Amino acid sequence: MEEKRLQMSESFFLTAILAIVGGFLDAYSYLMRGHVFANAQTGNIVLFGVYLEKRNFTQAIYYLVPILAFAVGIILVEIVKHFYKEEHKIHWRQRIVAFELILVTIVGFIPLGQYNVVANVLISFVCSMQVETFRRVHGHPFASTMCTGNLRSGTEALCQYFKTGDKTLKQKSLRYYGIITFFIIGAIIGGFLTGRAGGESIFICSILLAIATVLMAKEFRI
Repeated sequence: MEEKRLQMSESFFLTAILAIVGGFLDAYSYLMRGHVFANAQTGNIVLFGVYLEKRNFTQAIYYLVPILAFAVGIILVEIVKHFYKEEHKIHWRQRIVAFELILVTIVGFIPLGQYNVVANVLISFVCSMQVETFRRVHGHPFASTMCTGNLRSGTEALCQYFKTGDKTLKQKSLRYYGIITFFIIGAIIGGFLTGRAGGESIFICSILLAIATVLMAKEFRI
């Protein structure tokens, strides 16, 4: 009975789609948009500090911009949630996914090269909105745009399973490892398509986010 009450936003299927998008965008931003990590900002923060130490302020700002865009994306989600959380006609999460779809599609039309900063801002914006909006799978916290926390939680649950024999812990662990697997698949697809379609390869994420937008409509029928 509890499974029927599960929101689509917490389903593994939707999570898998978002994880593929997350892996793809990280590969895309790194390979096609100037070696920037759009999803997890730890790498950008480290590089920001390194270039500050070298007094290469131009390059430091280059990495600071996506960090700030990531923060702004989270703020936007909180604003949307505040104003539309009680709206039942169109769920606030659907609005976020639809907005992600628009921004990702715009990135596909941005020329490679001097406008990479703009593209990376939009990608970081998308990733921050996604990680802030979709935070649970089957009731457990997760991230669709980074893997460190998922790896920790999955391994912890696996260790507890071997200790207690509780099969629910095994399922929990497998879900986390599954999310990581789909993230890797997204990165593989990103590496493959960017080498062949270039900047326009990101349109595959537009398709996936369009599917996610449609699936979110089921949220009201579960």
